[in-house]
Amino acid sequence: MGLKSTVGRQLAPRIQDLAPGLTSGFVREALNRAIDGVGPLAPAAVAADKQLDEQRGSVDRAIHEVIENNVRFAGAQGFVTNVGGLVTMAVTIPANVTGLALIQCRMVAGIAHLRGHDLDDPRVRNAILALLLGEDQVNDLVKRKKIPSTPMAIATAPAHDPTIDGVVSAVVATDIIARVAGKRLATTVGRRVPVVGGVVGAGADGYATWKIGRYADRELLPRKK
Repeated sequence: MGLKSTVGRQLAPRIQDLAPGLTSGFVREALNRAIDGVGPLAPAAVAADKQLDEQRGSVDRAIHEVIENNVRFAGAQGFVTNVGGLVTMAVTIPANVTGLALIQCRMVAGIAHLRGHDLDDPRVRNAILALLLGEDQVNDLVKRKKIPSTPMAIATAPAHDPTIDGVVSAVVATDIIARVAGKRLATTVGRRVPVVGGVVGAGADGYATWKIGRYADRELLPRKK
């Protein structure tokens, strides 16, 4: 684990101490807005269906476009901050934290929709949030029994377990805050060289979003509607 990730994860609990409602609030708020649509962003299913039409019914190509579009959004720092600001009406936290969470939720929800999963199903919503953690961390958390199973297994569980809601939200919140805090450290260091700071931030968000998209594409298997 690099210096950026290590410092970010050390800072995450301190940030949560400063904002007690953070863990239980902003992740679910971002997910709801991602699915329902907010500001300039259409609802996840609507945006995904548009790509499906443009790709003449090819689900795989539509998923590729959903990932690429949201990677571009994640890499645009001003866009992320502005969208995040629309979410912080309910929970007062940094706009770039909620913006990144919203865009990544929107991307994964779009992929889930294209694979036939019901976005109104609480099991699917928990799976979407779990996917935001990335494959390595999900596997580690499953091994340590911090989360019950893989995202696909969560999405298709026989019944919804409400106790999973808070667990997944808390883990995802900590992870996102850690990544943003670590990115800020890298950006601060990068400011010694003109322009580099912004490039570091945009590149980190875009690459992280791309990795999550690829993971969601592999993990969320097709399901008949």
